Order: sequence, then C-alpha cells, then structure tokens
Amino acid sequence: MEQVRRHRLAEQAADLLLARIRSGEWPLGAKLPGETTLAPQLGVGRSTVREAIRELAAKGVLETRQGAGVFVLAHDVREDWDAVLRRAGIVAVVETRIAIESEAAALAAARRTPADLRRIRRALAGRLDPGFGIEELVDADTAFHRAVVVAAHNEILVELFDTVAPRVRQAMVDMLRLHPGGPDHEAHAGLVDAIAAGDAARAAVVSRAHLVSMKEALSAGGARAGTPAESSRTRTRARGSAARSPGARRPPAVP
Repeated sequence: MEQVRRHRLAEQAADLLLARIRSGEWPLGAKLPGETTLAPQLGVGRSTVREAIRELAAKGVLETRQGAGVFVLAHDVREDWDAVLRRAGIVAVVETRIAIESEAAALAAARRTPADLRRIRRALAGRLDPGFGIEELVDADTAFHRAVVVAAHNEILVELFDTVAPRVRQAMVDMLRLHPGGPDHEAHAGLVDAIAAGDAARAAVVSRAHLVSMKEALSAGGARAGTPAESSRTRTRARGSAARSPGARRPPAVP
C-alpha cells in the first residue's frame, strides 16, 4: 500500500512540474533546478522528485543528462501515435503512407537482398489471383507494399507502415466496390523493376505515383481529410463473390 501512495505522490509531483513547464517557466533546453530546490517547492521528498522526473522523461518532456542535470525537451506530453491516427482522415493517413513508402522504396532499391527481391516478386504475383474478392485483393496489395518496406531494412519504417496501413484498408475496399478499375500489374511491376535495378530515385518516384493515385481516388470517393480514418469500419462488409464483377478475369486495380 505504501508503494501505491508513493507512486500517486510522484504522479502529482509530475503534474505540478508539467504545469510549470507548460506555463513557460522553463524554456526549451533550460536546465531544471536541482532536487534540493524542487523538493520543498513541490512539498515532497527528493526521491519523489526523482520519480516525477523519470515519469516526465518517459513522456518526452524532460531529459536527464549524466553529470549535467535535467533539461526541458518539450512543453507538453507527446500524444500517443495511435490516438493521432484515430482522429486523422483517410487522405491524411494516405499522405503519411506516401512519405513512408516512397522513402522505403528508395532504401529498398539500395539495400534489398536476393531474398528480399524474391519475397517482393512473390507478393507481386500474389496480387493476381483471379479468385480474389475485393477484400482479399486489398490484403494482397498491402502485403506487396509491406514487402517493399521490409526490404528497406529500417525497423522504424516497418513499424510505421504496420501502424498506418490498416487505417485505410476499409476505405480502399469501399472505393473498389464503388469504382472498380482496370488491371494495374504493370505499374506495380515497374516498382519491382526499379528496386531490382537498384535505381533508388526511380523506385521512389514510382512508389509515390501509385500512392498519389490512391489518394486522388479516395478523395474523389468522398474521403475528406477531416473524416475520421476509422469511420468507414462501421459500414456493412460484402464478401467473396458478391464483391466481384461477373466474368472478371483479373481483380480490380489497387494503387
């Protein structure tokens, strides 16, 4: 029980410190007073001040520099990335994918291994299954784009892709149900060719062009930048053959 009380006291001390930081008492880069000064000001012990500083450091507000002291990194707590995405509109999320994937494509062209290239080509071929419904095609297309990002050998880009891509999935499904397009295998194959050739500049341009076309299609479909990215998840999902056009020899295009 004593530990719980100490933890809550540290939270209160952290809140008081954060309020003072938000007020501008200490500008960005400023060094905080020492524990012996802060403890009586906050009405707590030095150990509680240390806990409060650790909490704010974990939230990106403060930074402890060994032998130098504690410094202000930000005037407020960084917002959770998932919370930002939940509020973002579909178009804003696609714009984020453009930034992630165009850079990833350039890096993939420079860093891909033979195994990466085989994985990308398998994913490209996997998009062409004539038995795919729209949802399956969107998932296969996402797998292709993820294979390209993985080939960039940057763990942060992969993590960003895995966070962002699902936010736009249902909007892509809805878009293709309303406006099925023609085959776009050649366009995706062009990206693979650029990566295989080690042409980073061309890979970035091709990747960006694909995603810009997706953004334009979603914008035309009414996915405004101010519309929450998850709102389309509440729509009714049609499945399997009901989503396919009769007699279609290839699935509809996905940018």
